[in-house]
Amino acid sequence: MLSNTCKYAIRATIYVGLNNQEGKRIGIKKIAEELDMPSPFLGKIMQTLAKNKLLTSTKGPNGGFALNKKAEDISLLDIIKIFDGLDVFHECVIGLKLCEKKPSFKDECPFGNKIDPLMDQFYKEFEKQTIADFSEEYKDVVDLL
Repeated sequence: MLSNTCKYAIRATIYVGLNNQEGKRIGIKKIAEELDMPSPFLGKIMQTLAKNKLLTSTKGPNGGFALNKKAEDISLLDIIKIFDGLDVFHECVIGLKLCEKKPSFKDECPFGNKIDPLMDQFYKEFEKQTIADFSEEYKDVVDLL
């Protein structure tokens, strides 16, 4: 359902949240190594998060990334909006062209009628869950991110 880019962004933000201590920044190499992600790709993701004001980025020997907001103020939906947009919750999950060409069909589609309520639940859950929630859950198992 979510793109790999979005999944990486969520995992990296959780990791930064786990290590978010006042004044401490985490370098891209450390994040990439810990989360087993390609550093150049992760760098672009982190810059996008910084550009969208979820992270701060500082250059130099003591530079790196830190949360720009409190972890409890960053929802998973905030990250999904940046990388995948909200259409992911409203598109036909099996990609029927009929749903795109004839929007009224979407209301009649037996598959959509079963899936749409689930997508609404996903939306609400992603909106409710924050980086703080996940940081608490994963604090002892960083290697599982």
